[in-house]
Amino acid sequence: MEHIENNEQFQGLRVNKGISEQPTINPYLNNFKKFKRKVYTISEYVEGILKGNITILGQAVTLIESSRQDHQAIAQEVIEKCLPYAGNSIRIGITGVPGAGKSTSIDAFGMHILKDNNKLAVLAIDPSSEVTKGSILGDKTRMERLSVEKNAFIRPSPSAGSLGGVARKTRDTIILCEAAGFDRIIVETVGVGQSETAVHSMVDFFLLIQLAGTGDELQGIKRGIMEMADGIIINKADGNNIEKARLAQSHFRNALHLFPLPESGWAPQVLTYSGYYEIGIDEVWKMIDEYITFVKENGYFDYRRNAQSKFWMYETINERLKNNFYNDPKVQQELKRCERLVLDSQMSSFAAAGNVLDVYFKHS
Repeated sequence: MEHIENNEQFQGLRVNKGISEQPTINPYLNNFKKFKRKVYTISEYVEGILKGNITILGQAVTLIESSRQDHQAIAQEVIEKCLPYAGNSIRIGITGVPGAGKSTSIDAFGMHILKDNNKLAVLAIDPSSEVTKGSILGDKTRMERLSVEKNAFIRPSPSAGSLGGVARKTRDTIILCEAAGFDRIIVETVGVGQSETAVHSMVDFFLLIQLAGTGDELQGIKRGIMEMADGIIINKADGNNIEKARLAQSHFRNALHLFPLPESGWAPQVLTYSGYYEIGIDEVWKMIDEYITFVKENGYFDYRRNAQSKFWMYETINERLKNNFYNDPKVQQELKRCERLVLDSQMSSFAAAGNVLDVYFKHS
């Protein structure tokens, strides 16, 4: 388009010709072939995992976490074939309130574990948003040293709304990690709700991390979590906080005396340490080693593993039944009808539930 300002009648004015409109997509992108992830067969997955291939292990875990039926079918076959090679690790669950220093502690513990030529897998459960269902999955950023170690595998997973914010599929992931040669497994909980119960049902040693000097020592002494803990450590016992940590230590020790001796026969210990300054790490790990030796000698180690396997069998049955129920078209239709009646106060909640269940059982 010619600009009118360049006409001779306008003295001293001139507008340079502009450039043509450029495409919004880089034309050079056409020179690159679209990246396509390699699709592995079941035997390739198993072979890669048994060789300790981290890439294949990570993709297998992705299959476990997938909600697609075809992915689940492949994942279950891979797990079945890896099962004979699993079970040779020490599984440690770590829990504590948000801010207690779980990730920092795992970073310190992990470096200690790797010094003895062990292989460590860290399965960190990230809480999923109830609104968007998304997770930050940023645990690797808080485990700076561990995340670059070749003998460490860190896998943050979304809780995805399962029991207590803990991904049920973590149990299956543990099996694959053990088959891949990882002899130390750490499972980190989100530290809220019932997550401790789920993690306790998949680990050999359950460690509770507490803080001192927050004014919450007595509030933190809750019967359920205290009875599950095989060991309690008071974090951030450094600087001006040392005396407060020792005071909290005595509070927790006194509280443990009020509870009966655990089924394992092990009397839980309470230690102080600093994850940031790595003070007391050796003592914490010595406690864990002593516990594992103790329960292996009295037979509780194998008993607990067997009880956990049975627990997860029933949990899987419950989940499959629940999914089958809510995905049933007739149930969905009856649910909507009964829900309207309940909201209009024309039917009680219990009667509505009975109606829906009757519909399900009649055609199941």
